[in-house]
Amino acid sequence: MLAWLHRLASPKRFHGLAGFFITWCGWGALVLFASGLYYSLFNSPPDYQQGESIRIMYIHVPAAWNSMFIYITMAIASLFVLVWRIKAAAAVARACAPLGAMFTFLALATGSLWGKPMWGAWWVWDARLTSELILLFLYLGFMALQSAIEDKDAAARAAGVLAIVGIINIPIIYYSVEWWNTLHQGATITLSEKPKMNTDMFISLILMSLAFKFYFVVAVLRKARNEMLEREQNSQWVKEMLGGSDERK
Repeated sequence: MLAWLHRLASPKRFHGLAGFFITWCGWGALVLFASGLYYSLFNSPPDYQQGESIRIMYIHVPAAWNSMFIYITMAIASLFVLVWRIKAAAAVARACAPLGAMFTFLALATGSLWGKPMWGAWWVWDARLTSELILLFLYLGFMALQSAIEDKDAAARAAGVLAIVGIINIPIIYYSVEWWNTLHQGATITLSEKPKMNTDMFISLILMSLAFKFYFVVAVLRKARNEMLEREQNSQWVKEMLGGSDERK
């Protein structure tokens, strides 16, 4: 099992698989963004209480979901680094951090824009807002550790420990509306119940959420693949690949 895992995640195999997923997920992201934006802007109705400001939800909620999803991905990749020393996992974890920070900041910024007309304030020390802000600091801390240590393998291990310890913040973000009195409403979409929203709103939200996920896959694989090529530039398979590219030119 371990040998199979190392073969699957070898730099050369990872490069090829990443290229395949980048192509197909790129087209998927394009289609999903186009359809999601159309549904969000033109096909979904305004909310009876929030009016047109409800449309911020189609960016805010997918960004918040992605901020947690990316952190979980980064923590799992870090676990593979710490336990099995897999280079591809280190590249993926490193690539996840700036993307996760970007989506976390987007969630906080759009939440502020959404909260002003609803709550009358740009920011409140709400449990979910505060835990989401902590998530941003965890991403920034991960990137800072990676930059502070020259040895990339040691940096990946040190940052990996932080990522795994920080995973405790994810359930806090998710369950904060149930554990504490917050201004955030409870979940309107769960696996066990029918969505508590208009069907067109639900479709718009799911399309935008999937578009964000596909974009993440493309962005993280592109960044990880480039880093892998940089680290393996003296390897035989990279020289052969670049030599073949030069011959075709």
